[in-house]
Amino acid sequence: MIYEKIILNLQRHKKQFALLIDPDKHNDGSLLKTIHTANEANVDFILVGGSIISNTLENTIEILKKNSTIPIIIFPGSLLQISENADAILLLSLISGRNPDFLIGNQVVAAPMLKKSNLEVLSTGYILIESGKTSSVEYMSNTKPIPYDKVDIAVATAIAGEMLGHKLVYIEAGSGAPKPVSSKMISEVKKHLKIPLIAGGGIRTAEDVENVCKAGADILVIGTAIEKEMEKIKKFAAIIHQF
Repeated sequence: MIYEKIILNLQRHKKQFALLIDPDKHNDGSLLKTIHTANEANVDFILVGGSIISNTLENTIEILKKNSTIPIIIFPGSLLQISENADAILLLSLISGRNPDFLIGNQVVAAPMLKKSNLEVLSTGYILIESGKTSSVEYMSNTKPIPYDKVDIAVATAIAGEMLGHKLVYIEAGSGAPKPVSSKMISEVKKHLKIPLIAGGGIRTAEDVENVCKAGADILVIGTAIEKEMEKIKKFAAIIHQF
């Protein structure tokens, strides 16, 4: 079970690397190169998803499955992004927003389908942080992110997510963000949680990776930074796995 692996590594204080793949940002050739590099780097998880996907999710997952044993987790941008060929799915509740569709509405619609599937469902409190630009998540969900410097609000939101029974808290600045969530915010959120903390968005450099690890994130999600610089996968994995 994927969650058991996450918890085991949490107990061992081992950081984990989740590589985010947006099917629309890859063709079959670049996808193969990416997954082969991920295999060599011992990436822990592959997240697959995007705000809007015109290429099929199934095709991407099929290629990944044929060429890797790395667990595949769907990071859904909509109800359309569900595939039984993946290993798990993040059942996201956008707890930083106040749009009922993204808090519970979409989850209710998807629940019967997920119940019948073989997917491992990972209940996740999803927290969006302002990063200096409007993110796809912010636009598509019609919600406001938590201001970049409002650490107390982020902490209270994360605590609420844990108290509501989420298995994971995912704090992020949004895909393509110019900067990651601040180290101070990640550190303070982590201090108040017993469940694993995922951080993503805006992690572009080796320094960013190191700072997010030191701040306390248990799993780092990186996607945009490696789409044009695939060699960063190995570089980032080496940094993450040294913690």
